[in-house]
Amino acid sequence: MRALLRPVLFLVIAAFLAPGTSAAEESGQPAMTTDRIDALIRAVDPEASREGDLWSLRIEDRPVTVVADPEADRMRIVVPIADASALDASLLYRVLQANFDSTIDARYAIARGALWGAFIHPLSPLTDDEFLSGLGQVINIAASFGTTYSSGLLTFTPGDSGEILRRRLIEELLKKGEKI
Repeated sequence: MRALLRPVLFLVIAAFLAPGTSAAEESGQPAMTTDRIDALIRAVDPEASREGDLWSLRIEDRPVTVVADPEADRMRIVVPIADASALDASLLYRVLQANFDSTIDARYAIARGALWGAFIHPLSPLTDDEFLSGLGQVINIAASFGTTYSSGLLTFTPGDSGEILRRRLIEELLKKGEKI
């Protein structure tokens, strides 16, 4: 087993260290900066507030926090969704299924006693489109929590969500049929 891990680990390290171009470089966009994030946020919510590298804004009446750390070259967008203590095992299981196939670039996460929608990305290679897509995906997973658990983009086919959603639709149609 150890003999198998060494070549795999080597390939992972080599891929990480290999020179390449980021999405930002390929699009001709300069590296993302906190000033650029500020401009994008203000285009979405002119009333957003900024304290250093932390922004607070509202989208579709949901509070959104954006945090950037230029020194670590990271940023994240988070939206509170629910009290984590209210999540039972079956709901946590469903959230993990969604993280695999229907949240795409956003993720459900638990921190500080809450369930959050999160989009986490390296800062410098982030493009405007990726930032705005991440913002929309986080809002969508918050809004669809308890129903489709979806970022609003596609669903990764080998996962469970597609079948769960198809089954839910059939059950809803059967319930409507009972009322006729």
